[in-house]
Amino acid sequence: MKSSIKPQFTTPKPGVALWSVLLICLFNLTASYAAEPEITIKKSDRCPVCGMFVYKYPKWVAQIIFQDGTSYFYDGAKDMFKHIFDTAKYTPGKSVDTIKDIYVTDYYEVELIEAKPAYYVIGSDVLGPMGHELLPFKDQESAQEFLEDHKGKTILRYEEVTPSIIESLDKRS
Repeated sequence: MKSSIKPQFTTPKPGVALWSVLLICLFNLTASYAAEPEITIKKSDRCPVCGMFVYKYPKWVAQIIFQDGTSYFYDGAKDMFKHIFDTAKYTPGKSVDTIKDIYVTDYYEVELIEAKPAYYVIGSDVLGPMGHELLPFKDQESAQEFLEDHKGKTILRYEEVTPSIIESLDKRS
């Protein structure tokens, strides 16, 4: 004897379907804001610290965005820190308090990451466009791996970088 039971499908109530669509849209909107920042570097963009054309060095780009919407690109984290430590010199009329966002390029991933939570390796055998550099990484494991593979000396956090550390990088031969 064959079974005469047929599967029954019910259509969701209109309110449930609407909420499902709204949740999906909200998730997509949140995910798009969580993505890395989109930047466009023009051939004319120059580092305000050294004057170098930044577009030639996309693997090293750093960026500061001020609250008024102006932004500056750098050919490495070292020059970015020089600007932060002496903001008025490189951007008269602006102060470090008016900085909105700061980004550096993760050395392995080659993507912009927030500068403050990043890990920086110094003293390695890898040179940047302006010589000895701070090499940024988004996580400690990547920074440690790089340090071991490239004879790095130290891993620093953003708040540990000082003007004297930056100066010592410039003085290394």
